[in-house]
Amino acid sequence: MDPRHLISTFGTVGVVAIIFAETGLLVGFFLPGDSLLFTAGLLSAPSVHKPVHLNLAVVLPGVFVAAVVGAQVGYLIGRRAGPAVFRRPESRLFKREYVDRARAFFDDHGARTIVLARFIPVVRTFANVLAGAARMEPRTFTRFNLAGGFVWSIGITLAGYFLGRTVPNIDRYLLPVVAVIVVLSVVPVALEARRRTRAA
Repeated sequence: MDPRHLISTFGTVGVVAIIFAETGLLVGFFLPGDSLLFTAGLLSAPSVHKPVHLNLAVVLPGVFVAAVVGAQVGYLIGRRAGPAVFRRPESRLFKREYVDRARAFFDDHGARTIVLARFIPVVRTFANVLAGAARMEPRTFTRFNLAGGFVWSIGITLAGYFLGRTVPNIDRYLLPVVAVIVVLSVVPVALEARRRTRAA
């Protein structure tokens, strides 16, 4: 799941496919969305050593479309098969706690969850399905999906790109930088869990 290895192996097509799977397919919750977007932006910067050629003009629309279409697919899965999906028995990949975590976040934040969940691993995968299962109005979902998909995919990718342009030899420290991204993406989940524990 090393983002640089994934990009070196599969290129831009792989980045787009992984972003789509993580946001649209339930089995994609474990994929490295945040760190992959950041690394793709970083490796698009002209001053960074590139293991594979990435064109920012191709990466940006690609990840945006993948993020939006993936979420729409997740929404449709929820509308058509939500109850059946959520009744599935516990398995190594499908855990009830993932659904419960996304449902709690959805209950707290309503339609804004579609935007906020983009920045929270696991929740961003299941929130779209829950929105569909809850019969959120399609236009409302699409509106928040477009906004969240843009801010998340374009914002994180550009953050990596501009860091690559401004910090010399940043590619030498790619693993620590990615580790920081991963830790930061887990912080909201930890804070939410702490809040609920204290409330209980």
